[in-house]
Amino acid sequence: MTVPTQTSRTIAGVINSVETLEGGGFLVRRPFPKSSFSEFDPFLLLDELGPINLKPGQAKGAPDHPHRGFEIVSYVLDGRLEHKDSAGHAGLLNPGDVQWMTAGAGVVHSEMPESMFTQTGGRLHGIQLWVNLPQRHKMMPPRYQEIPAAHIPVAQTEDRSVTVRVIAGEALGAKAVIQTRTPIIYLHFTLQPGATIIQPVPKEYNAFAYVLEGSGLFGTEPAPGDDGQMVLFSQDGEDVAISNPADAQRPLDLLLIAGVPLNEPVVRYGPFVMNTEAEIAQAIDDYQEGRMGRIDA
Repeated sequence: MTVPTQTSRTIAGVINSVETLEGGGFLVRRPFPKSSFSEFDPFLLLDELGPINLKPGQAKGAPDHPHRGFEIVSYVLDGRLEHKDSAGHAGLLNPGDVQWMTAGAGVVHSEMPESMFTQTGGRLHGIQLWVNLPQRHKMMPPRYQEIPAAHIPVAQTEDRSVTVRVIAGEALGAKAVIQTRTPIIYLHFTLQPGATIIQPVPKEYNAFAYVLEGSGLFGTEPAPGDDGQMVLFSQDGEDVAISNPADAQRPLDLLLIAGVPLNEPVVRYGPFVMNTEAEIAQAIDDYQEGRMGRIDA
């Protein structure tokens, strides 16, 4: 079995998720932001929607709402979501698909369950990550990178005990196809019982793991992390160590996310993230006056 190296990071803390209602009334698990842990530079928010089994007519979404100043990464694990915006963009996200939306100067956006999925019901599970934009890119034109599941690079260890889907960054020799505005690592690992992975993460990156399913051990002095928990890594090493105990009853499913801190002022108001209060006031005014556009019916 692989063992942590002398350069592996220790654990800085474990954060429990809280449950909150969002959008049209759907339940999410959120490790941050909350009163005790507001942000993790350069990341602003992490939401886990589900997993939940919905009856016909129960699926809810997030109707028309604005964004400015950051990026939104939507990762669908189960279910089907329709989206459209005030720039005329529209599409459908299926299981395994990733949408990396750069809101930039601002868009009005809608994310709703696909109509047939709403009618039939089914399992819904997804992740949404908000990534802050550097000040110089805050007002860039909005853009989308939509990667279907079949185009997300997948790699395995030789013994197939560890599988990774590479959404951003690089792991096990596979490199992501998504381009990010700041250096980001976004990896979806699945570890079988008894497996360990040592993933390189440069010391200057802030890094955390979010456990989707199972219970794992993290860091050089292994600390446990369970379903719905966020495990924070310290910045005292050049890689992170993650293990699924040999006596585990199920695979360990988790996200490993890391990024270079921007070290810039952050002012937030709902779906707007800027550097000053004046910029927030301008964003609100631009939205209310229709300068971000509207979604066509």
